[in-house]
Amino acid sequence: MLETIDAPEQLTPTRAPRDWMKVLSNYREPNQFRSAFELAVTLGPYILLWGLAWWTMSISYWLAFAISIVNAGFLLRLFAIQHDCGHGAFFKNRSVSDWLGRAIGVLTLTPYDVWRHTHSVHHSSSGNLDKRGMGDIHTLTVAEYQKLKRFDRLIYRLYRHPIVLFGLGPGYLFLLQNRVPIGLMAKAKYWVSAMGTNAAILIALTAIYYFGGLKPVLLIFLPSTMIAAIAGVWLFYVQHQFETTNWDKDEDWQLHDSALHGSSHYILPSVLNWFSANIGIHHVHHLYSRIPFYRLPEVLRDHAELAEGNRLTIRESFAGARLHLWDEKSKKLLSFSQARLSTA
Repeated sequence: MLETIDAPEQLTPTRAPRDWMKVLSNYREPNQFRSAFELAVTLGPYILLWGLAWWTMSISYWLAFAISIVNAGFLLRLFAIQHDCGHGAFFKNRSVSDWLGRAIGVLTLTPYDVWRHTHSVHHSSSGNLDKRGMGDIHTLTVAEYQKLKRFDRLIYRLYRHPIVLFGLGPGYLFLLQNRVPIGLMAKAKYWVSAMGTNAAILIALTAIYYFGGLKPVLLIFLPSTMIAAIAGVWLFYVQHQFETTNWDKDEDWQLHDSALHGSSHYILPSVLNWFSANIGIHHVHHLYSRIPFYRLPEVLRDHAELAEGNRLTIRESFAGARLHLWDEKSKKLLSFSQARLSTA
């Protein structure tokens, strides 16, 4: 008998996923003042905590380090704002959103135009087995894994190991991979985005080093960046990697079905919802990405069906980190041991 892992409750199908589009369109308009406020209460504390951490280095390195850990939460929230800018959901003026996104991209080490494109691909192909490879967590089917040679299986298992996915992976992604437009190297605009962001980062780090040496880099910049990166990768992982997520071959894949049924509703404490900018309400976000993050709770308050569907608790999400292979027969994400038993 297969071991079982708790899974989020599936959505009650009282309304077809496509039919939600008209309903959710009522929530798409951003409030200019609210957006400016959200930016201010995120960027302001981030800058102040950076300054405070720098000042406390003369008192205690450990205190400076602790402050940088707290500041990782504000850096994560800045990435979420950058994310909304990429969807055109933060300010009504697209140019303002784009330039704000580019500026924040220097702080998050993420070339905005490169990321916006790859993230758009993710939204347009999430859950499509025939369009994997850009902007997603590499996921194999049980059948594909079984066909691999032993060495290739080992590589995949290493890639999916938590130490790699949530330890080494975030550092590689934000410190190294983001420095070049992987997958988009043939187009000059993405090189401009990557190199422009790199140049701005280099200028900022050079100024930090000039005025403070290596200490602020090691005690403030790296800790806040790495913790925010790990948190961001974890959130991205649990948004689509859970037992009853949705994967289909291209001929059976439907955009709206995959968006609604293949994205989780991550239940977090209020403070974590604030720092993650409600990105846990991911099933609604994927179904209608133009909704500003601060209006997502409003959607759940107005529509109980969406509030109750695809709920994933923190405990369930930790259990879900053991799931690595999509089983096309049972339509579930399985652990390696479950996949082995299912084919025994």
